[in-house]
Amino acid sequence: MSDFLTTFTTDLKDNLAGFIGVSVTEIKTGMSFASLSVDPNFDPELASAYNLEVVKAKFNALKALGLDQKIDDILITLSNQIHIIDLSDNGEYFVYLAVDSSKVNLGMARATLKKYSKDIAGKL
Repeated sequence: MSDFLTTFTTDLKDNLAGFIGVSVTEIKTGMSFASLSVDPNFDPELASAYNLEVVKAKFNALKALGLDQKIDDILITLSNQIHIIDLSDNGEYFVYLAVDSSKVNLGMARATLKKYSKDIAGKL
């Protein structure tokens, strides 16, 4: 893993209350470039593989609807977790983040993720 990705995943873990896991995945290939989890039962790479299908479905939906829009992020709210799929500015990568919803608010999670992920496309 590159130093940038090691720093990226560690910074999220250290600076986001309720952090569960994160991964960085290339959309074209489905390859995960980095992942980190504080829960041994939570595999962010596996979650990213399934969430890649969510991203592709959303791209297909935009195309079918004739919407010329860029996806910033996709939010999935579970009973006790928040999952955010944040797409890079160039649309080639996504960051998948899972947090404990009882320990963080959505606005803080999104802002922190944006802060740390803004350089992903330029660094990979």
